[in-house]
Amino acid sequence: MKVAVLGPGGVGGLIAGVLDRDRAEGAEGAEGAEGVGGAEVVVVARESTAEVIARDGLRVQSVTFGDLTVHPRVVAQLQEPVDALIVATKAAGLAPALERIAVASSPDGEPTVVLPLLNGLDHLKLLRERFAPETVLAGSIRVEADRPAPGVIVHTSPFLLVSMAGAEPAVHPAMQALADTLSHAGVPIKVQDSEADVMWSKLVRLNALACTTSAYDVLLGEIRSTPELRADLEGAIIEACAVGQAEGATDIDPARAIAELEAAHATLGSSMQRDIAAGREPELDAIPGSVLRAGARHGIPCPTIERLVAMITARLGTGSPGSRNP
Repeated sequence: MKVAVLGPGGVGGLIAGVLDRDRAEGAEGAEGAEGVGGAEVVVVARESTAEVIARDGLRVQSVTFGDLTVHPRVVAQLQEPVDALIVATKAAGLAPALERIAVASSPDGEPTVVLPLLNGLDHLKLLRERFAPETVLAGSIRVEADRPAPGVIVHTSPFLLVSMAGAEPAVHPAMQALADTLSHAGVPIKVQDSEADVMWSKLVRLNALACTTSAYDVLLGEIRSTPELRADLEGAIIEACAVGQAEGATDIDPARAIAELEAAHATLGSSMQRDIAAGREPELDAIPGSVLRAGARHGIPCPTIERLVAMITARLGTGSPGSRNP
């Protein structure tokens, strides 16, 4: 396969790095035979980041994959057909980032399958307006990774899982081919039947972790050991599960989500918490905002989530994401 990765941040950079390592190792094992052992990778990034990666490579420090420096091809604008497009931008940066996918302006240049690995829900609508709707999968990734500097990726937890589902049977062969390619590179994959389950099984846990760590600016261990904070964590999970079930997710359960966070390491934080600490825009609209809007559509109150969001917005001095029309 030829795979383009849009957005080489913590998620996209990790995926691009392990895919390109897999390609390089396969080529070496086959005495340079092109295409053996993995996908051809094209990284799509803003000009300044593309220059850094072209000069220094993509440097990954991973507790799972070790330290590696790879040199994937990198472009500021994709102008060639690809078999798969992995979209790994932040939700707020998705629309401008899509302007870098020039090839999609032609029906013949559309990627066979598009796998978004963004937080939240609303990006699916935007992507299905931009690409052929049946090619855009529901996708999620569970990972703890960050990009402290352009071209530098730090993957700090061994847990890693990419989940995907496609509503249209016609896309299933391309989805499976992409799943096999990622799996070959060492990325654990889960192909599911339900798009709602893919999106909400992550969101119920992520939302609770992001909201509590960001509202109180502490890590998971302290949240679990402090009764009032733990109550907020569990309350956010219970509320999001109720919304997700109303949205059609059947494979989500508050007890299981709570157990997952109970088993996680005590120093687990969230990308939202890290963004706030680094002065970056947090994904309040994408993560809790998407839960609150979905709850409003179904008339399901989410008082714990709303209170945590209010605490975070008070820290930031910004408006509430739930105020946008559902």
